[in-house]
Amino acid sequence: MEIEYNSTNWFIVGILGLLMWTYYFFPVLKKKELFLPSNARKGFRNFLRLIACLIGIIGWGYISYSLTLPRIPMGKSESKIEVNDIFMVVDCSRSMLADDFQPNRFEVAKSKIIEFVEMRPKDRVGIITFAERIFTVLPLTIDIELVKRVVPDINMGILGNGTNIGDALGLAVARLTISPTKNKIVILLTDGVSNVGNLTPIQAAEEAKSQGIKVYTIGIGTDQHARIPSFRPGQFQNIPGGSIDIETLTEISKMTGGKFYYAKDNSSLAEVLSDINNLERTEIKKAGIVLYKELYYKYLVIGFIFLLFSEISRRFVIRDPV
Repeated sequence: MEIEYNSTNWFIVGILGLLMWTYYFFPVLKKKELFLPSNARKGFRNFLRLIACLIGIIGWGYISYSLTLPRIPMGKSESKIEVNDIFMVVDCSRSMLADDFQPNRFEVAKSKIIEFVEMRPKDRVGIITFAERIFTVLPLTIDIELVKRVVPDINMGILGNGTNIGDALGLAVARLTISPTKNKIVILLTDGVSNVGNLTPIQAAEEAKSQGIKVYTIGIGTDQHARIPSFRPGQFQNIPGGSIDIETLTEISKMTGGKFYYAKDNSSLAEVLSDINNLERTEIKKAGIVLYKELYYKYLVIGFIFLLFSEISRRFVIRDPV
């Protein structure tokens, strides 16, 4: 493996230190006798001075090199994480107040959405509600605690009458299309038949298919008659059972590579979302930090040993004045 240098600028500091050390601590280099013919030199001591000086220079060379922080890359640490972008598209038309789920379909749906989100702590989750009109409750977010705070406060009755599945699905697809995440999912939960909107559910599904977005569809409700609160306090009105457009929901999921589920009670809805959670486990590798073997300390130690040997030689062998 090739050596990398983490701080080449410090090499200049090392060179400056070498020059200063040579000039101030080895005046022997300034002695003219050293550079005269050998018969004019002061014998063996001058030769030892020169050797000690060269050893010191080598020591400073090692120290200067260590200041570049040389190191060898040993590979990267990697971790596997599961990442998806998920839009929950939830029907909030009046029929979702039906009491065949306790306390009603809408409240159960909200509680199960929170449970589902808690199972996906690393995913980004967004929420769209729809009746006649569409509303983005939350854009894609990784803040699971925010989702858990917002979902219980979602109310009904502000988006008009009707069931606009096509436009709601289309909006989720549009928002996911601009997301950089590779794996994109829509979970569509409804108890009715699309009867308003600019897009049909199939048209929205075709766009989802073209963008590689999976759509899981969930029909919520029973085959039996159920009650919803009337506009008169304390009174109820009956709604027919089996009003889910199973054929269209099945076609949407089939076209996009998802799956259709029919949730007929609280527990089955929980099982449905748990099944989707198990299906959509996408592992990706997340590059971690590069691992290095640091070499600088070896050169630093060698340099100090050379300097120490040079200084001991100068003071105690050559006996130059301090």
